[in-house]
Amino acid sequence: MTHDHSARRVVLASVVLGVASGGRSTLGPVVARLSTGSRSTWSRVAALSGVAAELVGDKLPIAPSRLKPASLAGRVTAGAVTGSMLAANNGVGRLVPAAAGAGAALAGSYAGAAWRGAWARTGRPDLAAAVVEDAAVVGLAYGTYKALKR
Repeated sequence: MTHDHSARRVVLASVVLGVASGGRSTLGPVVARLSTGSRSTWSRVAALSGVAAELVGDKLPIAPSRLKPASLAGRVTAGAVTGSMLAANNGVGRLVPAAAGAGAALAGSYAGAAWRGAWARTGRPDLAAAVVEDAAVVGLAYGTYKALKR
């Protein structure tokens, strides 16, 4: 694989995982970490437990809006960290993947909030919208994980 191809692949993965991080902040960094090769079972369980906790926590009525400054900053940071981790794992420059991941996390945060808001305006329960969003972002993360493992 050429360096240019590898760099493009990392940027694309950073964007997709950034969007996933905009939905659930733990997804991008966890996938970036798990895609680096063999990790201990303990490390995998801990990482996936963090994702599971976020998936549950998002459904609680006390969960803050993802668009509050602190929440949004955390998601954008997760996207940037994801891009940086992917770049480091693949021996390419970190700046562009980190910026791509951060921008995609910002976009994913607003897209997820818009989706949930549109759903709420229908009068249907929020839980269904949250589960659909979970399926979408977990699917993006899993598909990217599989692509990175090739």
